[in-house]
Amino acid sequence: QVQLVESGGGLVQSGGSLTLSCVASGRTFSTYAMGWFRQAPGKEREFVAAISSSGDNTYYAHSVKGRFTISRDNAKNTLYLQMNSLKSEDTAVYYCAADLGAPRTIVVVTAEQYEYWGQGTQVTVSI
Repeated sequence: QVQLVESGGGLVQSGGSLTLSCVASGRTFSTYAMGWFRQAPGKEREFVAAISSSGDNTYYAHSVKGRFTISRDNAKNTLYLQMNSLKSEDTAVYYCAADLGAPRTIVVVTAEQYEYWGQGTQVTVSI
């Protein structure tokens, strides 16, 4: 069983920055492929960013590429999402997710492949 706990959400003005964190339980975090997803009110959950368990490979949704950066610190069992130049359309609940079965260099972009999810953290970007 893996537990994921997100933090770092909040209210920020358009153009501002936030860094989300996701702390994972378990002693094998370094073997988990990780991802960030988000869900805005009335919309379906969408992929934001993913990182391989090795940390060598990342992938971003077109809407956030160049503004968001996903990273991980395997020594701290922590996943990060640095969000810059935030826009009102980034307002959503952000979730981290873990896939325990992906090969070390593979990024996972489909929600259905992730086995564990956090409870989410709210990000609100004001105009």
